[in-house]
Amino acid sequence: MDVLSDVVALMRTGRPTSVRVSWRAPWGKEFPPVPGSAGFQVVLRGSCWLIPRDGDPVPLSVGDVVFFPHGGGYGLADGPGTPLAAPICNPYLETELFASTVVGGDGAETVTLCCGYQLDPTRIHPILGGLPDVIHLPATLGHHPELRAAVELLAGEIDNPRPGADTVVTSLLEVLQLYVLRAWFELESGACSESGWAAALADPAIGRALDAIHRAPADRWTVESLGAHAGLSRAGFARRFTALVGQPPLAYLTWWRLATAARILREAPDNSVAEVAQQVGYGSEFAFGTAFKRQYGLAPGRYRRQVCEGARTAS
Repeated sequence: MDVLSDVVALMRTGRPTSVRVSWRAPWGKEFPPVPGSAGFQVVLRGSCWLIPRDGDPVPLSVGDVVFFPHGGGYGLADGPGTPLAAPICNPYLETELFASTVVGGDGAETVTLCCGYQLDPTRIHPILGGLPDVIHLPATLGHHPELRAAVELLAGEIDNPRPGADTVVTSLLEVLQLYVLRAWFELESGACSESGWAAALADPAIGRALDAIHRAPADRWTVESLGAHAGLSRAGFARRFTALVGQPPLAYLTWWRLATAARILREAPDNSVAEVAQQVGYGSEFAFGTAFKRQYGLAPGRYRRQVCEGARTAS
């Protein structure tokens, strides 16, 4: 898997939810912050205004996508001066994969798709932590055609659910998130960013090293071998990787190995702890257990039991 695919697979817990809202003027709603969540607002029809907690109101039109990677609060309204009422729904806390509702008066209609994800704070990739509170991707003609296509397909499925809609909507929400992240990092790297994940993903040498770590975390990587894979000297690679990614190569490798191990422990209950240790590159179960407990605060076996008990309680 590549880095962005891994980020999406790693950070979510449970399945996404979405609410299709038909807003009728006059209307204005507040969406309070929900820590441990991420969400989207997509304008499907009409226009409206995003009211951020900090900064000026932002006009939104058909096809615009707004991503809230940290579950921050905001408002939506038919005009920049419309008072904001308490929200009728919060997509981050909904239990249905997709639902529909009508809000407001009897004036002009705006339709939005509001999507939410619950995140596990113990496994949020640092790539997400470096994102701003609000990412606005306008529907500029000719820009991000894949994102536009995903929005149209998603709107069609929710407007007219047919057999298999659950699978299609879940997949499209994941695709939408990938396209949003891809579009954002392309914009950031195009703005000549000198550091951060946008620059790291755009840098051919560091991109090759990250790809190698993600594709084969169990390999016996060293700074020298990763540098060779990137086509750089050991010292030059270490400096460049640390400057762009925000941590040294082997520190990131360790973090990714343990994050991968946590995912295997959750999703593959038949794999023993010793097998998981081997899968992520640890030579002994003891060394793996020590590193895992340092990262997650629990021994691997106890972590697995706690996750399984939590899943049974939730169901």
